[in-house]
Amino acid sequence: MAKSSKKDKKDAADGLVNICRNRRALHEYEVLDTVECGIVLVGTEVKSLREGHSSLEDAYARVDDGEVWLIGAEIPEYLYGNRLNHKPKRPRKLLLHKREIDKFAGKASERGLTLVPLRMYFKEGRAKVELAVAKGKQAHDKRESLKKADARREIDRAMASRRKR
Repeated sequence: MAKSSKKDKKDAADGLVNICRNRRALHEYEVLDTVECGIVLVGTEVKSLREGHSSLEDAYARVDDGEVWLIGAEIPEYLYGNRLNHKPKRPRKLLLHKREIDKFAGKASERGLTLVPLRMYFKEGRAKVELAVAKGKQAHDKRESLKKADARREIDRAMASRRKR
Protein backbone atom coordinates (compact mmCIF):
# COMPACT_ATOMS: atom_id res chain seq x y z
CA MET A 1 0.00 0.00 0.00
CA ALA A 2 1.42 3.40 -1.00
CA LYS A 3 1.84 6.20 1.50
CA SER A 4 -0.01 9.43 0.80
CA SER A 5 1.95 12.65 1.02
CA LYS A 6 0.79 16.20 1.64
CA LYS A 7 0.56 17.07 -2.04
CA ASP A 8 -1.54 13.96 -2.73
CA LYS A 9 -4.21 14.96 -0.22
CA LYS A 10 -7.16 16.74 -1.80
CA ASP A 11 -9.72 19.04 -0.30
CA ALA A 12 -12.72 16.73 -0.71
CA ALA A 13 -15.32 19.50 -0.81
CA ASP A 14 -13.80 21.50 -3.69
CA GLY A 15 -11.56 18.95 -5.42
CA LEU A 16 -8.58 21.28 -4.94
CA VAL A 17 -4.92 20.26 -4.94
CA ASN A 18 -2.68 23.03 -3.60
CA ILE A 19 0.56 23.62 -5.48
CA CYS A 20 2.01 26.60 -3.60
CA ARG A 21 1.02 29.55 -1.41
CA ASN A 22 2.36 33.06 -1.11
CA ARG A 23 2.67 33.24 2.68
CA ARG A 24 4.57 36.50 2.60
CA ALA A 25 1.70 38.26 0.81
CA LEU A 26 -0.61 37.83 3.80
CA HIS A 27 2.05 39.38 6.04
CA GLU A 28 3.01 42.22 3.68
CA TYR A 29 -0.45 43.14 2.35
CA GLU A 30 -3.99 43.67 3.54
CA VAL A 31 -6.24 41.68 1.20
CA LEU A 32 -9.31 43.63 0.04
CA ASP A 33 -10.83 41.33 -2.61
CA THR A 34 -9.95 38.03 -4.32
CA VAL A 35 -10.73 36.33 -7.62
CA GLU A 36 -9.96 32.91 -9.08
CA CYS A 37 -8.41 32.94 -12.52
CA GLY A 38 -6.99 30.42 -14.95
CA ILE A 39 -3.41 30.50 -16.16
CA VAL A 40 -1.99 29.82 -19.63
CA LEU A 41 0.78 27.20 -19.38
CA VAL A 42 2.87 25.06 -21.72
CA GLY A 43 3.18 21.28 -21.30
CA THR A 44 6.42 21.14 -19.32
CA GLU A 45 5.11 23.78 -16.90
CA VAL A 46 2.08 21.63 -16.11
CA LYS A 47 4.31 18.60 -15.51
CA SER A 48 6.54 20.62 -13.19
CA LEU A 49 3.49 21.91 -11.28
CA ARG A 50 2.11 18.38 -10.90
CA GLU A 51 5.37 17.51 -9.14
CA GLY A 52 4.62 20.37 -6.74
CA HIS A 53 7.38 22.76 -7.80
CA SER A 54 6.68 26.50 -8.00
CA SER A 55 7.11 29.75 -6.11
CA LEU A 56 4.95 32.88 -5.86
CA GLU A 57 7.22 34.76 -3.43
CA ASP A 58 8.14 37.76 -5.61
CA ALA A 59 5.20 37.50 -8.01
CA TYR A 60 2.64 40.16 -8.87
CA ALA A 61 0.07 40.73 -11.60
CA ARG A 62 -0.21 43.58 -14.07
CA VAL A 63 -2.97 44.69 -16.43
CA ASP A 64 -1.70 45.46 -19.96
CA ASP A 65 -4.03 46.26 -22.89
CA GLY A 66 -7.03 44.58 -21.26
CA GLU A 67 -5.08 41.42 -20.35
CA VAL A 68 -3.78 40.35 -16.94
CA TRP A 69 -0.22 38.99 -16.75
CA LEU A 70 1.47 37.13 -13.87
CA ILE A 71 5.01 38.45 -13.53
CA GLY A 72 7.81 36.91 -11.44
CA ALA A 73 6.19 33.56 -10.64
CA GLU A 74 8.78 30.80 -10.84
CA ILE A 75 7.96 27.37 -12.22
CA PRO A 76 11.28 25.48 -12.45
CA GLU A 77 12.16 23.58 -15.60
CA TYR A 78 10.77 20.06 -15.83
CA LEU A 79 13.52 17.59 -14.95
CA TYR A 80 12.79 15.27 -17.89
CA GLY A 81 12.07 18.04 -20.40
CA ASN A 82 14.26 18.32 -23.48
CA ARG A 83 15.12 21.32 -25.63
CA LEU A 84 11.42 22.29 -25.62
CA ASN A 85 11.54 23.08 -21.88
CA HIS A 86 10.09 26.41 -20.69
CA LYS A 87 11.75 29.47 -19.14
CA PRO A 88 11.24 29.42 -15.34
CA LYS A 89 10.34 33.11 -14.79
CA ARG A 90 8.53 34.00 -18.01
CA PRO A 91 5.38 36.20 -17.83
CA ARG A 92 2.19 34.10 -17.91
CA LYS A 93 -1.22 35.24 -19.09
CA LEU A 94 -4.08 34.97 -16.60
CA LEU A 95 -7.56 34.11 -17.84
CA LEU A 96 -10.41 36.32 -16.62
CA HIS A 97 -13.69 37.52 -18.07
CA LYS A 98 -13.67 41.05 -19.46
CA ARG A 99 -15.96 42.34 -16.70
CA GLU A 100 -13.66 40.84 -14.03
CA ILE A 101 -10.63 42.45 -15.65
CA ASP A 102 -12.40 45.83 -15.76
CA LYS A 103 -13.47 45.52 -12.12
CA PHE A 104 -10.03 44.50 -10.87
CA ALA A 105 -8.12 46.89 -13.13
CA GLY A 106 -10.22 49.73 -11.76
CA LYS A 107 -9.43 48.73 -8.19
CA ALA A 108 -5.75 48.05 -8.88
CA SER A 109 -5.28 51.40 -10.60
CA GLU A 110 -6.12 53.22 -7.36
CA ARG A 111 -3.13 54.60 -5.53
CA GLY A 112 -1.51 52.14 -3.12
CA LEU A 113 -3.31 49.02 -4.41
CA THR A 114 -1.71 46.11 -6.24
CA LEU A 115 -2.61 42.70 -7.66
CA VAL A 116 -0.93 39.91 -5.67
CA PRO A 117 -1.21 36.13 -6.26
CA LEU A 118 -2.08 34.31 -3.01
CA ARG A 119 -1.93 30.68 -4.09
CA MET A 120 -1.72 28.37 -7.07
CA TYR A 121 -3.73 25.14 -7.21
CA PHE A 122 -5.35 22.55 -9.44
CA LYS A 123 -9.14 22.58 -9.57
CA GLU A 124 -10.72 19.71 -11.47
CA GLY A 125 -7.44 19.17 -13.32
CA ARG A 126 -6.95 22.80 -14.36
CA ALA A 127 -4.30 25.13 -12.96
CA LYS A 128 -5.77 28.16 -11.18
CA VAL A 129 -4.35 31.20 -9.41
CA GLU A 130 -6.08 33.06 -6.58
CA LEU A 131 -5.43 36.74 -7.24
CA ALA A 132 -6.04 39.46 -4.67
CA VAL A 133 -6.39 43.23 -4.77
CA ALA A 134 -4.25 44.24 -1.82
CA LYS A 135 -2.97 47.29 0.00
CA GLY A 136 0.56 47.34 1.41
CA LYS A 137 0.86 47.28 5.20
CA GLN A 138 2.99 49.73 7.11
CA ALA A 139 5.44 48.47 9.77
CA HIS A 140 3.08 49.39 12.62
CA ASP A 141 0.23 47.48 10.91
CA LYS A 142 2.42 44.35 10.72
CA ARG A 143 3.26 44.62 14.44
CA GLU A 144 -0.42 45.06 15.25
CA SER A 145 -1.44 41.96 13.27
CA LEU A 146 1.32 39.94 15.00
CA LYS A 147 0.00 41.05 18.41
CA LYS A 148 -3.52 39.98 17.42
CA ALA A 149 -2.26 36.58 16.29
CA ASP A 150 -0.36 36.11 19.57
CA ALA A 151 -3.45 37.05 21.58
CA ARG A 152 -5.57 34.62 19.54
CA ARG A 153 -3.05 31.82 20.20
CA GLU A 154 -3.05 32.55 23.93
CA ILE A 155 -6.86 32.44 24.03
CA ASP A 156 -6.87 29.13 22.12
CA ARG A 157 -4.32 27.66 24.55
CA ALA A 158 -6.33 28.77 27.56
CA MET A 159 -9.52 27.33 26.09
CA ALA A 160 -7.79 24.04 25.27
CA SER A 161 -6.36 23.65 28.76
CA ARG A 162 -9.78 24.46 30.24
CA ARG A 163 -11.44 21.76 28.10
CA LYS A 164 -8.95 19.13 29.29
CA ARG A 165 -10.00 19.56 32.93
